[in-house]
Amino acid sequence: MATAGSDPQGKPRDTDDVAGTKVATDAATGAATDAAGAGRTRRAGPLTVARAVFGSFLGIRKARDLETDASSITPVQAIIGGLIGAAILVASLLGLVIFVTRG
Repeated sequence: MATAGSDPQGKPRDTDDVAGTKVATDAATGAATDAAGAGRTRRAGPLTVARAVFGSFLGIRKARDLETDASSITPVQAIIGGLIGAAILVASLLGLVIFVTRG
């Protein structure tokens, strides 16, 4: 039975990631592996972490993206990304309040 990340025979399907490098998606787990396919899970880049954190703040994550992010984003990356995202949110809200109350 084929899955979303595999061809009809159930083999991993190669796709291009944001950087343009070949990435194989494991049919069983949905985890992104590097082109060598040695079972190593690719580590997420800063933009992937930022997109995951932003989507989580808004609550609009697709199940497919959630599975991919869960396999490539480390807990440290998620915590740091969340703290940076929260700081940006608080700073922008404070800036908005100061802008509105001064006018």
